[in-house]
Amino acid sequence: MTHEVAMVESDPSQATDASGWSAARYNQVASFVYSSAFTSPVLELLAPQAGERIVDFGCGSGEITLELKKAVGSDGRVVGVDSSSSMIDKAKLAGLEHAFVADIQTPADLPEALLASTNQFDAVFSNAALHWCKRDPMGVMLSVKRMLKPGGRFVGEMGGFMNCVGVRSALHVALRRRNHDPVTMDPWYFPSVHDYQSLLSSAGFKVLHISLNPRYTPILAGLGAWLELFVRHSFLRELGDEEAKEVINEVAELCAVDSQDAQGQWALMYMRLRFHAVLSAP
Repeated sequence: MTHEVAMVESDPSQATDASGWSAARYNQVASFVYSSAFTSPVLELLAPQAGERIVDFGCGSGEITLELKKAVGSDGRVVGVDSSSSMIDKAKLAGLEHAFVADIQTPADLPEALLASTNQFDAVFSNAALHWCKRDPMGVMLSVKRMLKPGGRFVGEMGGFMNCVGVRSALHVALRRRNHDPVTMDPWYFPSVHDYQSLLSSAGFKVLHISLNPRYTPILAGLGAWLELFVRHSFLRELGDEEAKEVINEVAELCAVDSQDAQGQWALMYMRLRFHAVLSAP
């Protein structure tokens, strides 16, 4: 069986922004990311309350952020931040008034409207975003600290150690075969419990809960579409279209033995790092 994948045809509604993301394509291929079945555990850990002020770091197209807005009610405030202008535009169209484009790895680059609210938020929340912050994980911690009140909580879920096992190694194999250095191209940060707990502690947080949680994740759009969305403009951003297509086809071929069933349905094993920490008093 072959697993050749057709590249996504040019379509203005699917166009990516400067960060490489398309909110429309994300909603089509990866709506499972914000499905209640997958997000309820981390939202229960956050336990948002009426009247609270919460920042959602890596809010994407805003689906969960709007849930938080409902939870805090008219007396609360919820702000969304994402590096993708496409995602923020979609979140605003969906009704999220306070939404900003920024790289949360660089505290000084946070929007002025947020910097004016330094140390005034009850919680910082993040879902399925922090594993994209490989460049400066400590920078994320510093951004969180600028937002939180003393004793405020930092609650999130991200890809952790062994996340998407198989796909990542197949990408490394396919790139090495073409004389590329996959280590420098790899955009993912999947820390272990020990590593992330150490990071949180060194940044001044008291960790109340941290765990790795395996999650069987059906990929209804197929692995090719998943790779187009999550890999083409990140892992493979330096490659031309033809070579990127070759890599995606090879990775699909390598992964089919483990990730595609007899009916042709795809699934991946996600490993989610879930945590709840509070900012220690100065």
